[in-house]
Parts: sequence; structure tokens; C-alpha cells
Amino acid sequence: MPNRLQFETSPYLLQHAGNPVDWYPWGDEAFRRATEEDKPVFLSIGYSTCHWCHVMAHESFEDPGIAALLNRDFIAVKVDREERPDVDQVYMAACQAMTGSGGWPLSVFLTPEKKPFFAGTYFPKHGRGGVPGFGELLEAVAAAWKSDRDGLLRQADWLIRQLQRESSPKGTAPDDLPGWAAAMYRRSYDRENGGFGRAPKFPAAHNLQFLLAYGARRGDAACLDMAEHTLVQMYRGGLFDHVGGGFCRYSTDARFLVPHFEKMLYDNALLILTCAEACAVTGKGLYRNIAERTAAYVLRELTGPEGGFFCAQDADSDGEEGKYYLFTPRELHDLLGEADGEAFCRRFGVTEAGNFEGKNIPNLLDSDPADDTLDFLLPKVRAYRAGRCTLHLDDKVLTAWNGLMIAALCRLYRVSGNAEYLAAAERADRFLRERVWDGDRLYAGFRAGKRGVPAFLDDYAALIFAQLGLYAATLDAPYLERAERLCEAVLAGFRAPDGGFFLSGEGSERLPLRPRETYDGAMPSGNGLMGWNLTRLALLTGDESYEREAERQLDFLAAEAGQYPTGYAMTLLALLDRDCPPPKVTAVLKTPQERETLLRAVPPDAVVRLLPEAAEYPLKNGASTFYVCRDGRCFPPSNDLSALFPSVNA
Repeated sequence: MPNRLQFETSPYLLQHAGNPVDWYPWGDEAFRRATEEDKPVFLSIGYSTCHWCHVMAHESFEDPGIAALLNRDFIAVKVDREERPDVDQVYMAACQAMTGSGGWPLSVFLTPEKKPFFAGTYFPKHGRGGVPGFGELLEAVAAAWKSDRDGLLRQADWLIRQLQRESSPKGTAPDDLPGWAAAMYRRSYDRENGGFGRAPKFPAAHNLQFLLAYGARRGDAACLDMAEHTLVQMYRGGLFDHVGGGFCRYSTDARFLVPHFEKMLYDNALLILTCAEACAVTGKGLYRNIAERTAAYVLRELTGPEGGFFCAQDADSDGEEGKYYLFTPRELHDLLGEADGEAFCRRFGVTEAGNFEGKNIPNLLDSDPADDTLDFLLPKVRAYRAGRCTLHLDDKVLTAWNGLMIAALCRLYRVSGNAEYLAAAERADRFLRERVWDGDRLYAGFRAGKRGVPAFLDDYAALIFAQLGLYAATLDAPYLERAERLCEAVLAGFRAPDGGFFLSGEGSERLPLRPRETYDGAMPSGNGLMGWNLTRLALLTGDESYEREAERQLDFLAAEAGQYPTGYAMTLLALLDRDCPPPKVTAVLKTPQERETLLRAVPPDAVVRLLPEAAEYPLKNGASTFYVCRDGRCFPPSNDLSALFPSVNA
């Protein structure tokens, strides 16, 4: 019989609705029963496209014997980390404090009061390599709950106190944090393969955005080279899906050849943004091509009928990781004919020996990434691949992830001029306004006709980011007004008294900790995004209240980032905007039709504000007039932008 998860909308929870485990969704009912029956809670956190979550589910949660142990001695709770980032952050922090690492599936044992006392990630069904089998672990924890309850409660209380201390604001910021960060990136840079550190290598697109901005504004050629080389190598390897477009989640090797095959919306949004930025900074068409191929994938495979963007596609097909993406030379020859098949295999590194478990991940590591002569074959290969097997799609629409994608499409529109991208961004924005934002309250997501829980900081911050991107692409005042309204909601409901913003708003569920995430992970933190948003709003509006809030936020974040600045790329970008601001253009147009001409005439990173004619900003000579400040100086009012930005208008 299906368990309680059958009534949920999360694809991840629904994947477990048929388990013999008596799962509860996160909520009061589960913890009330734990109190009544005097049982600990087993909390399992994951997401629907997580390979190792699938493995643990098949090994343990589908096993009647394991289920019997869980049902007898525990209250079992299942959480989709993408739906409840607050729950995930609290218990991931506990796992990292206990074990020194984290990941998904996240497995945590709690008291009925929600306090963690033991945590780990994936546990095999049978013990191996010093890791206990999951059944053994359940029996040991159940025995300890009966024989050493006081010890477990002391452990839980100690851990909560430790985490509360760690969440306190750090010390003072060092001078020139961006410069210090750039030096740290240089030390960890892989000069041969691109990327930073050792495998596994994550895209960390916001790091590359910082290096591009730092290189351009500080004249640092080495930073530009690191960013460009890394982008090209990520594209050349199997991390990029050369058949269907889009980037996978991370590379398991140093060369970016063998990915973990799941594709996440946020990775692709951030990489579109980064490639568009690289095109704007360098003028090289390769980066626009990468961004456009990635956008084509998102618009084709991750976009819903109403315009919202879905979360992810799975790594597994028919129970095998990566099966969907792999080819043999024979099947390509049979599909394309001997001549085209041989040419395709030679270009994309498809050999008889294979590069992954006897088969091949198409890649360009030994080919010219700019050569597109065989691209006409890709639609046929893509259609053939789609007919072999299918990928699970997580079709939740998450507010934060959609905000990033909207901003990315707006940036790509600015560098490409392709109105398709702006139209997709505006359609997704309308979807969010209709489904998750009623004007007074924002929600974290939408699926199957239902809104998610009240929005978190990341949702507000990313949606502000999106509104600012839409304003930059259109100069339509309502987008700026919405950004300001959302910003006021953050200032009213999320502000921490000693700096920064909490993840959860004032009316949200209370957990043992109230997280205040500042570190950028796979996505920029909500605090980092708010640092950028507030700085950009201050530049756009000249409003002193935004300037004060931006300074407060950046002072807090800079102090947090002092020990490890390369983990705070979004904060670094905001600091660059404050200390080395982009060009600022205040425009008074004679006719509204001149907006597009204006946007084409200024650099893509310029801060542009459209104002009506007023005493402070009069029309000069009765024509459209531009008030420009850049490079530490403001210029006299002008009717000719080409003279002020000659490189853009060459």
C-alpha cells in the first residue's frame, strides 16, 4: 500500500510513495507521533535526480527487512531538499560538524524535538570499508536510544550550541578582498585542464563571473585567461552535452571528460550568464555560441507549457547512470552512414575502446571547439538518443532557480540581440507573478496546481536579481518597481540584528537553528545575491537608504568572507560594483522608441536608468540626452552616446 507520501506533490517524495517504509512528510504530525511513542526520528533528505539517493532507496528503503526496522523503532521522515532548503541547511550543517563532510542522501537521526544526534550521508545496505550497513546502524541507534538516552541528548544539545556559535558573525574584513581572492584563485588554478583544485570539479560559474569582472575592471589578464580557459575546457569536455546542449552537474575527473550526468537548471542558468558575460568582455563569438546552445536545451527540455522552468533531469536511465548519453561507433555509423558516422566519431572522440565503461561520452577535448562543420548532424543524433531511453524530469518550478534563469536569458538577450530570449524571460516572469507571487506574499515554488511553502531569502534575492535583469534588458519601470518592493519585503522580514539576512522569514517554521547562509555553494547564497542587489539598486536609484543597506550588507559579508574569499564570489562581484562601478547612464529620451537604440549603444554591463525630463535632467537641444559617469568621472550632458562609448559603437 502506498504510504503518506502519495499525497505530496514533490517528485522526490512521490518516488518513495510505494516504499514499505512508513514515511511521513516533514510536519507536525511526524514529530507529534515521535513524542507520543517515545521514538527517535530518522530524517532522509535528497532530491529526485540524485543518483546515490536512488541507490540507497533501491538497496534499503525498498527492502522489507530494513523497512520493518525503521517502522518498529523510528518515525521516518522524507524531505525534498529543493522544497525545504531551510531543513536541509540545518541538518547538513549538523552532518558536516559531526563528520567533516556532507552530501545527499543526507541521513540524520533526531530527537522528537528536532535536535540531531547522529548524521551521515549514504549508508550501504551491508557494511563495507569501515562503513556500517544501514540495518546494523538502525539497530545500534535504536539500542542507544533505549540504553544511553541521556548521552544522545547531551550530544544533541552540544551540537546545537556549537552550530549556534559557528553561525555568529565573523571578524573584520581584510583590505582589498577581491584582490586577495584573485591571488587565491591563481594558486588553485589547474593550468593544464582549467578549473580549480582537484577532481571532482564543479562548474562554479559565479567564480568565473568574478574573474571576468575582475580581469576587465582591474586590467588583470591572468584572471581573464583563467576564466576563459576554464569555460572552453568545460565546454570541450563531456561536462557539456554536445548532442543536446546544456551542462551536467560536475566532472568526476580533472579534464572535464566524465560528468555526473544529471543536469540542473541553476547550473545551466549560471553558465548561460557567465558565457554571455565572457562574450561581452572578450567579444568572442564562441562564448555566445555556448550560451545559446545551453539556452536552446533549457527552452526545449526544461520549460513548461506556461513558461516556468523545471528543476532538473536525472543522471540515470533504466537504472544505469549515464546510459542516455553514451554511444558506440557502430550505432553512429548505422545511424549516419559510414562516411558521416566516421567523421562524427573522429570529431567527438568516439572510439572502439571507449572513454566510459566501454562506451563513449562525446567530447571535443582533441578537436577544435570552434569548428561547427558537423553540427548539422546533431539533431539526427539527438532524436535517435531520445528514442533509446528516457530521462526522469523533476518538473517542480522553484522560484529561486527560475529567477536565475530569467536573469541569464536577459543577459544573453543583451549580448545576442535575439528577442527569443527576452520573450522567454518575460513569459517565465509572468508565470511566477501568476503562480507564486500574489503581490503581498511570495512562495518557494509551484507544482501540480499547488504553491510551495512561503518563500525563503534565496527566492526573494533571485527574483530581485531577475527583476533587475529584466529592467536592464527593457528599461520598463515596473520591473524596477517590483525589485524595490521585493527588496523592502526582505528588509522587513529577514534581517538579522547583527548583520545579514536569515534564510527564513519571520513567519516561517522555527527549527533548532535559524540559518544565515553566506557561503556560495553550487548557487550564490541569498546573502551574496542581496549584497549585489542592494549595491545595484543604490547605483540605479541614487537612493541613500539603499546605499546604507548595501554598505551594511557588504561590511557583514566581507567579514564573513575574510578567511576564505573564493567561497564568496557573489559578494566579490558586489564589492567590485561598489569599488569599481560599471558605467552609469541616466537617459532622458525624446521618444520611447529610442530605448533599443540606447541599449545597443552602451556596454552590456552599464547601469542604465531611464527618467522623464525634469529640472535636474533636462533635454539638451531638444533631443534625447545622456548623463554618463564612468572611470571615476561624470561627463557633460550629451546627445551622442557613440562619442562616450566608442568601442561599443565602432
